[in-house]
Amino acid sequence: MKTSPNSRLVLWLILALPGILILGRWAFTPDLYGYGHAVGESGKWSAWLLMATLSVTPIRLVFRKRCWAAWLAKRRRDLGVASFAYACGHTIIYLYRKSDFAILLDELSSPYILAGWLSFALFVPLAVTSNDGSMRALKRAWKTLHRLVYPAAILMFLHWALLSFEPTTAFIHIGIMTAIELPRILIQWRQRVT
Repeated sequence: MKTSPNSRLVLWLILALPGILILGRWAFTPDLYGYGHAVGESGKWSAWLLMATLSVTPIRLVFRKRCWAAWLAKRRRDLGVASFAYACGHTIIYLYRKSDFAILLDELSSPYILAGWLSFALFVPLAVTSNDGSMRALKRAWKTLHRLVYPAAILMFLHWALLSFEPTTAFIHIGIMTAIELPRILIQWRQRVT
């Protein structure tokens, strides 16, 4: 079994660590680290990993010949699936806390909850098709489908900003995400023009 730093197993163990810590702290110190912390941190990890996923293309376009940029490009799907895994954890924690269909329906009218559900719904087909078999089966349609990541990301950050008591942190992340995406948009636009 491969256990080098380049192996996917090592990467996934690293990606799983925050989730293990979230569940451990919630299980062993529920008075200090309750539902609010668990749901908030799982959502933040999903957003951070999504930012890392979306940053891969701009990094690859700017640093084409760097080996670490190539390594990131090979791990982009892993980062995206990990982001979805944390979004699933975030959703499960939320559903566990509410555990009443009437409450869930009532909260669905809140813009921040609706944005979260729409973002999650867009992520599902992306996660399901993040494998080589789906890439081969869908061919060019795979790339078109995976462009759903952009509206999903916008909805995710909107969910975060609308939900926060102090939305400054969410707006800072939105600014960082914009700064990450602008080089990609400009470089790809220039390549189409020339």
